[in-house]
Amino acid sequence: MTARRTPFHAAVTGLGLVTAAGVGTKATWHAVTEDPVPRGVRYQEELADLPCDFFYTIDDLDTAAVLGVATQRMMDRFSQLAVIAAREAMADAGLDAGTWDAGRVAVVIGSAHGGLPFYDQQHVAMAARGARRVSPKLAPLTVINSAASSICMDIGAQGPSLGVATACSSGTVALGTAHQLLRTGACDIAIAGGAESALSRLLVASACQMKATSTRRDNPSAACRPFDAERDGFVIGEGAGLLVMERPEHASARGATVRARVSGYGASNDAFSAVAPDPDGHGIEQALRLAMADADVEAGDVGHVSAHGTSTVVNDLIEATMLRRVLGDHPLVTSTKAMTGHTLGAAGGIEAALTVLALERQLVPPTANLEVPDPRIPIEIVRGEARPGTFDCAVKTSLGFGGHNAALVLTRG
Repeated sequence: MTARRTPFHAAVTGLGLVTAAGVGTKATWHAVTEDPVPRGVRYQEELADLPCDFFYTIDDLDTAAVLGVATQRMMDRFSQLAVIAAREAMADAGLDAGTWDAGRVAVVIGSAHGGLPFYDQQHVAMAARGARRVSPKLAPLTVINSAASSICMDIGAQGPSLGVATACSSGTVALGTAHQLLRTGACDIAIAGGAESALSRLLVASACQMKATSTRRDNPSAACRPFDAERDGFVIGEGAGLLVMERPEHASARGATVRARVSGYGASNDAFSAVAPDPDGHGIEQALRLAMADADVEAGDVGHVSAHGTSTVVNDLIEATMLRRVLGDHPLVTSTKAMTGHTLGAAGGIEAALTVLALERQLVPPTANLEVPDPRIPIEIVRGEARPGTFDCAVKTSLGFGGHNAALVLTRG
């Protein structure tokens, strides 16, 4: 039996989102709830001749204009997206870097691949023109911790700063790590989530070789279709999703609006395969049960699940079967990846932010492109249009290569 302890409810006071569905929290939420038609997926010249030659991109964002040319040049794109999302989250939380205790502010950012596209570019440059053409910025711009360090430099945060890498569960693990830092008193404020921009021919070619990506080249906007009977793989996307989390007493002392609370966290490893999840779903089940015990909630308390839901045949079935086993068939379940793409290490941060909004608005986004539900999926998935509900507790689940599983319990503010 899983041991329980007194829950720690980290206050969520700010959100920041930059996705292919929209730039900013308001635009992303509107797209996934009011206009759930994927529009950010594009054919990419870098991916020409690959079975999956399309990618979810953020088109309406001039990072040089937002960050300044000099600042932008010192960041890979995934770090740029992280900084932009962090700025929005801070503004949403009403935080002023000039008045806080910088040593009590943590930054925890998850990413699966860091600056992989810049690494690719530099490898090509060296192969074509020699080692002297390699940029001295390669190491600082491509390491996974560079998003966290870029945020720290941008806002002046001087507390714990961590880069988390657990494949596609990285963003969720980053939020769980921030929850633990706040619980232990290591910081008063944590800016946490995930960021990714992995438009890399090498990476996508590998994913194609694994048969993990969709080959629906005739209609890329309909390619990602979680839980659909005709799903054939995911489509990679870029984006960032960050939360400002605070110790409850800190948020209360400054009169902050609490949008929701991170109330429980659990993580596990399948110890099964480098690429495939445990076919029985025991690893992600363990993470979910740990998170529920941490939050002291029962299955009947959970009214909404933001599923990992990648649109791969096996993963969707394993996750859905596990959710039915643990939670029954009453929660409103969705996956938003058809709108954002599979943003890899950023997915957990983006989807946790959307879960906060679902709790706040009592509205669950539909699963876009879900036309004919797979009859083997043993739960009902929200589709067609956003569905109103009445729920005080929601769950976010994530799975990653290497067997990394993570789950969060979020509750109403």
